[in-house]
Amino acid sequence: MNNPFDQISDAFAPRYRVNLSIERLDGSIMLTLSDDSGIVAKRLISQAQRNDPVRLQRVVDSIRLGLAIEQGENPLEVLAALTRDPRQQHFNASHIAN
Repeated sequence: MNNPFDQISDAFAPRYRVNLSIERLDGSIMLTLSDDSGIVAKRLISQAQRNDPVRLQRVVDSIRLGLAIEQGENPLEVLAALTRDPRQQHFNASHIAN
């Protein structure tokens, strides 16, 4: 069985501290990622996204892409890496072959 909370945590730890909290009565959760400098991302994940492994992976990939762009990485390289290995847990653009 797929645990969405583990899937989210595994995707971002240990690079970020992962905090998941129930945000709304409809079952939505708030994902907060932080590092030593503070909060780097906050995203609301709906119950429908959380309960569908494919949709949840898309949310995770979207967050990874946004973080990579904010860190100055090439968006096309990031997308290529995510496309090659959609279950990649620790994305780092330096691992992309040129």
